[in-house]
Amino acid sequence: MKQSRKKEQQQLWSGQQQLELDEEEEEEVSEDDASSFLSLNVKPDRNMALLDDYEMEELDYTSDPNHKSGYVAVLGKPNVGKSTLANQMIGQKLSIVTDKPQTTRHRILGICSGPEYQLCLQMILYDTPGVIEKKMHKLDSMMMKNVRSAGINADCVVVLVDASKAPQKIDEVLEEGGGDMKDKLPILLVLNKKDLIKPGEIAKKIEWYEKFTDVDEVIPVSAKYGHGVEDVKDWILSKLPVGPAYYPKAKRIACLFTELLLDIVSEHPERFFVAEIIREKIFMQYRDEVPYACQVNVVNYKTRPTAKDFIQVEIVVEKNTQKIILIGKGGKALKLLATAARLDIEDFLQKKVYLEIEVKVKENWRQDEGLLKYYGYGGKIRAL
Repeated sequence: MKQSRKKEQQQLWSGQQQLELDEEEEEEVSEDDASSFLSLNVKPDRNMALLDDYEMEELDYTSDPNHKSGYVAVLGKPNVGKSTLANQMIGQKLSIVTDKPQTTRHRILGICSGPEYQLCLQMILYDTPGVIEKKMHKLDSMMMKNVRSAGINADCVVVLVDASKAPQKIDEVLEEGGGDMKDKLPILLVLNKKDLIKPGEIAKKIEWYEKFTDVDEVIPVSAKYGHGVEDVKDWILSKLPVGPAYYPKAKRIACLFTELLLDIVSEHPERFFVAEIIREKIFMQYRDEVPYACQVNVVNYKTRPTAKDFIQVEIVVEKNTQKIILIGKGGKALKLLATAARLDIEDFLQKKVYLEIEVKVKENWRQDEGLLKYYGYGGKIRAL
């Protein structure tokens, strides 16, 4: 009986009971097809009336009735440091970071349950793509739809702006990130990159944002160096509702953190991060349009106890000229990319891997709604 309940609770944590389809898709997708998708748009149900004593104990709720938990949407325009801040708060690199705008494509969920918060708080961060006004491709529109979903599901909102740039209104970010919200959520404005400006300028910019934006508080930080991150955590703690953890606490998942975290995204958690690591290396190695035209898919992952794990990856581009650039003369560029990616993948997985990369051309994939949904941009990830 206990094992059955535990299994049911694990399904709840992983979101596999949240496979609700959008109304416009319900008639098109059969029950068998729906079961092959995992939804990113619905929070796990933690209604206490649905849990018995054993299940409440599993979520550590009985030990601290004042426990707080909730979802935090991290919003902002491209290249303001959202992913850097999210990684700092989680204490682990989950979102890729480059100096190019619009690097983050997927809404990445990260669980923050560090030792200092283990008994009182669990915050779940939604690191989102940068809010853009001009949507050039269907991909852009679908990414912005996922940003809105993050805002709607959140218990509070953190908006980042670049302190090194002239102050500007954040109405567009709030509209794109939560325009459909019924109730106004607590909003924190994070003035990031304070290390790039003089101390005297920080006070002036804080004063401007307090006067001309409708936010609850303004906190200056340097996400790159971790300065001010604890102040952001404290603010979030003051705004999250009292309730049990959505997911097992850090002490229980220390050796399984990655697996539990990514059950929200895929049945094979490593695949998502492997693809993101490779995509990060593409942004770092290539210039201009090439990185933005690339989609990375892990098509085969074999765990081999007596040999290196085998990972087969395809990089999808839109034009043959882009393929030629990725591969390089004599395959040198692709070999350099594969080596850099393999080293980071091995560091992330803590094991040796054999990485095989193939480049394919699929014209205008960023405009193909069917392909985009298959790649996970429609709010539901295909269970691999």
